[in-house]
Amino acid sequence: MPATTSSTASGSPSGDTIAEYHLTGGPRWYRDRIRTFGPLVALIVPGAIGVAAFAALSLSDAGWSGPVGLLGGYFAAPTLLAVGAPFADRGLYPIAVVAAVAMWLLIGLLASRRATRHPFATWSDWWRHYAWMLLGVWVGVVVALVFATVTVGGGVLDL
Repeated sequence: MPATTSSTASGSPSGDTIAEYHLTGGPRWYRDRIRTFGPLVALIVPGAIGVAAFAALSLSDAGWSGPVGLLGGYFAAPTLLAVGAPFADRGLYPIAVVAAVAMWLLIGLLASRRATRHPFATWSDWWRHYAWMLLGVWVGVVVALVFATVTVGGGVLDL
């Protein structure tokens, strides 16, 4: 949004009005892009894993498709663990997926806020913060699966 400035007769600004311009490709513009699109970009990794897991379950009856689909589903939507997949009612799966999307959007928002604390933030800063949070969620999934396997028995995930 261009702002007007008043000038003296010599052509220099008088300081009455301060103009603020967002330089395309400048630090503020880049920060705003990271903050705007960061939560949406956070859906890329779990979305790709979720599509691969769904494809493995839908397109193949091989022995590997079950564990790949289940693990991929858990990594894409960790909230499936909370509803008890694969043993729970299938009607709860869409709720778990919607909750997972909300969780990943929140993680992307948090990563964008953390990355843009630095005035010259880049997407690599965002990916660094996001990767640490993604790794934390996935470690939690692995710990939950190990706990479920020990508690329930070997039937949770037969590899």
